[in-house]
Amino acid sequence: MKSGPATFILWLLCLVGLCGIHRIYVGRFWTGLLWLFTFGLLGIGQIIDLFLLPSMVRQANLERRVDVMEAARVR
Repeated sequence: MKSGPATFILWLLCLVGLCGIHRIYVGRFWTGLLWLFTFGLLGIGQIIDLFLLPSMVRQANLERRVDVMEAARVR
């Protein structure tokens, strides 16, 4: 399970130049790399992510639950 507060702390790492780490944490690897190399799309994407973070965390947790349920069903 992904944690909302942990995601916000990772989002704050942009203040020291590590933008996109929060996206990698919630499973969005490629856009996380894009944020990392473009400094959060020049800061605009980083600000937008501040409002999108709760839904990203919910979606990552939901995808994990679905994967666990499908794995249990296969057995």
